[in-house]
Amino acid sequence: MVTADDVRALALALPGTEERAAWGQPTFRVGGRIFAALADDDASMGVRCPREERDELIAAEPEKFFIRPGHDDRYDWLRVRLSALADEAELRDVLADAWRQRAPRRLAAEHPDPWA
Repeated sequence: MVTADDVRALALALPGTEERAAWGQPTFRVGGRIFAALADDDASMGVRCPREERDELIAAEPEKFFIRPGHDDRYDWLRVRLSALADEAELRDVLADAWRQRAPRRLAAEHPDPWA
C-alpha cells in the first residue's frame, strides 16, 4: 500500500523539488509552485491536474480520484486516495504528471523523464 512517506520520498526525488509547509500541510514545489500536497490525515494527497482531465479521471475511477466540492472545483487540482493506488509505479506516474505541469520549462525540458 502507498503511504504518505512514499509520497514524500518520491516527490522529493523529482528534480528541483522542495518541501514546504502551507496550511499546516506538507506541500511539494518545483520552481516555487505547488504540484502536490499531503492531506492532514496522510490518507490522500492533492495534485495539480487540468480540470478537463480531472473530470475524466474522477468519472473513470471515483474510488481513487475525487475533489472536495466547494473547495477544489474552481482549481486545477485533484485529490488521490493513497490506499486506492495500485502501487508505487502508479504513484510515480501521478507525481510526474503533476510535476511536469508546474516545473519551469527549462527544467522540464532537461528532464523529459524526471525519474531518469
